[in-house]
Amino acid sequence: MNRTKPNIVFYFSDQQRWDTLGCYGQTLDVTPNLDKLSKEGTKFQHAFTAQPVCGPTRACLQTGKYATEINCHINGIPLAKEANTIAKYLNNEGYETAYVGKWHLASDKANNILLATEPIPEDRRGGYKDYWMAADVLEFTSHGYNGYVFDKDNKKVDFIGYRADAINNFAVDYLHQKKSDKPFFLFISQIEPHHQNDRDTYEGPDGSKEKFKDYVTPMDLVGTGGNWRENYPDYLGCCHSLDNNVGKLIETLKEIGEYENTIIIYTSDHGSHFKTRNSEYKRSCHEASVHVPLIISGGAFTGGKVCEDLVSLIDLPTTILDIAGIQKPDDYRGHSLVTLVDGSENSWEDVVFIQISESQVGRAIRTSKWKYSIEARADRLKDATCDTYYEAFLYDLETDIAERNNLIWDEKYTEIKKELEQIIKGKILEVENIAINILPCETAKPVEGDHG
Repeated sequence: MNRTKPNIVFYFSDQQRWDTLGCYGQTLDVTPNLDKLSKEGTKFQHAFTAQPVCGPTRACLQTGKYATEINCHINGIPLAKEANTIAKYLNNEGYETAYVGKWHLASDKANNILLATEPIPEDRRGGYKDYWMAADVLEFTSHGYNGYVFDKDNKKVDFIGYRADAINNFAVDYLHQKKSDKPFFLFISQIEPHHQNDRDTYEGPDGSKEKFKDYVTPMDLVGTGGNWRENYPDYLGCCHSLDNNVGKLIETLKEIGEYENTIIIYTSDHGSHFKTRNSEYKRSCHEASVHVPLIISGGAFTGGKVCEDLVSLIDLPTTILDIAGIQKPDDYRGHSLVTLVDGSENSWEDVVFIQISESQVGRAIRTSKWKYSIEARADRLKDATCDTYYEAFLYDLETDIAERNNLIWDEKYTEIKKELEQIIKGKILEVENIAINILPCETAKPVEGDHG
């Protein structure tokens, strides 16, 4: 292998809350391998998605831009064929690029190009060219057990057994069959612990209900409705399966002699609030939706570090290119996390900007103390941006991390809201090039005890 540049493995889960990992406080033995990885590498305590919806988040990660900048603000909009993706940059730098699992960036609903259960043409794969074993919408081609993906030649490949195991096995297959001396970028996009769409339930591996029945209910779910009571053990079972497979992949990297020369990034596209904040699982500003796990090991991230700064998934494309020795492209957002952990960055911004779609046309900022969210009166499935928003949520995260008490109506926080309003206006102007107006919340104040 080429030792001048490190290999990079991006291990991506789907809809995984940060607090499912032991290193983030999970009391059950759900993630021993990831917990060990965090002790060897760097755990980012406060990592957040840029968009709590599957396709838009993936578009952000592949292009280094926010979803509205690349016209991928909702599911069913394809990534532009000409997009300058991380895979294309890495190809040019001499990397092999491999992709396994869920893609969710090929179908074009507006033009009736529906590829959810069809092979993805080469020009819609974002530049991944050396190994491909994927489905556009994996939850449509599989269930918890059994299903299929498509290979590089568009041939259907059936798999048996539990889905997370099968997807991981394809990644292991790539590592064992790789023959070139090029460094590799391997993107593993698991769908677990995402709910199974056609069944609206979480499908953990057999035995999950019994194995994880003694869970401690997360603070934000205590005393709420939703469907977490019947689903949480299986949800943790899905996460445990991912952890097992991360362990297997690490063993393969060690077996082929590449572990010490590999940077591993583990994160998720968004979390899950189990229908406690709206009628589905994410698409809200709340921590359960936007706070994600993020562990990076190897290279500058070695040493059991814990980073307390606020970081965003929008930082990861720039980070990946930096790891490969590629200068940040002018049109990429975010900042390299390498500079954060190696001490060369001393002015990291204490704010994360989040776009929210499909449930609303919404925007939010998260600081170390505050969560502030606004919503537009717009077509949530058509309008990507808007020039007028209404205040929706304000939470003091130092005293209310479970986000039970919406302060948006409280006159005591008028000055705080003004400060946060200026920050979010600045972010929207920077990213979307729109000067917005923010009006007072029109919704009636909820009764005491309501999540707001």
